[in-house]
Amino acid sequence: MTPNILAAGAVLWRYAADGGIEIAMVHRPKYDDWSLPKGKLDPGETPVITTVREVAEETGLNCTLGRYLGHVTYPVTGHRKLKRVDYWAARVVDGAFESNTEVDELVWSPVDRVMDEISYPMDRSIIRNFLRLPADTSTMLLVRHGKAGRRDRFTGPDEARPLEKAGRAQARELVDNLLAFGATEIHSAPPLRCVQTVTPLAEKLGAQIESEPLFAESGYAAAPDAAHERAVTLASGTGVPVICSQGKVIPDLLAWWAARDGITLPPARNRKGSVWVLSLHQGRLVAADHLDRALTPTDIPAR
Repeated sequence: MTPNILAAGAVLWRYAADGGIEIAMVHRPKYDDWSLPKGKLDPGETPVITTVREVAEETGLNCTLGRYLGHVTYPVTGHRKLKRVDYWAARVVDGAFESNTEVDELVWSPVDRVMDEISYPMDRSIIRNFLRLPADTSTMLLVRHGKAGRRDRFTGPDEARPLEKAGRAQARELVDNLLAFGATEIHSAPPLRCVQTVTPLAEKLGAQIESEPLFAESGYAAAPDAAHERAVTLASGTGVPVICSQGKVIPDLLAWWAARDGITLPPARNRKGSVWVLSLHQGRLVAADHLDRALTPTDIPAR
């Protein structure tokens, strides 16, 4: 049965005073339970955007997303409906809790107690996924450019082939989804369609787009080792870099990186306008999650 109610939520975490990890649990008076913050998708939302919005609405806290933690599916009590909830790791940025109609309490639980205190086995399974890898990962966002029509129908040089109408819509839709992961800086292969894909994000951030010839198909083919080194260098910075590249670059770059650091990539079609969310810890790639062109996570086994 296909889920007909879609929702999204987060394992919201922060550092405690002693340096340990604490996870947020919210109390919902309607159900008298302790759960992870989550909520249903509004019309036109992606799960990524829903997660950030619901965390803010239920807890008063702003967050940035990290690793995808999988999903749970369950029947809705009293209804012939199936609900799916996708979850991400989310780190607190700022804000303060205020009691509201949905949530009257928020408690920060140490990781050695949270399993006993949270109400639902499904929430515990998502927390276990969170705890399998370090909490404090850094993020890189690797974007394939949006739709740009067929190469054989464009009369100019291929570098100058622009986004088509659908590609321009993808570029606009990417903005809030990339910002949900804390995007701070923008890099792009030189082809116009790559630059145009991240231009709306650059305008939103007031940031420059740094040209990266090594992430163009021609540049990568000529110097793959230099491109690998450049990607690792960008990933080791203090911000959250966004890199827009091309279809013949991204799979090979990710295959090299995954082999180097010993992870398994999820299946993905790498369609135009899709995003890879790369999570790193101490310079090592520990997770790679794919958002397809509809910006929903691929249905992969939870880690």
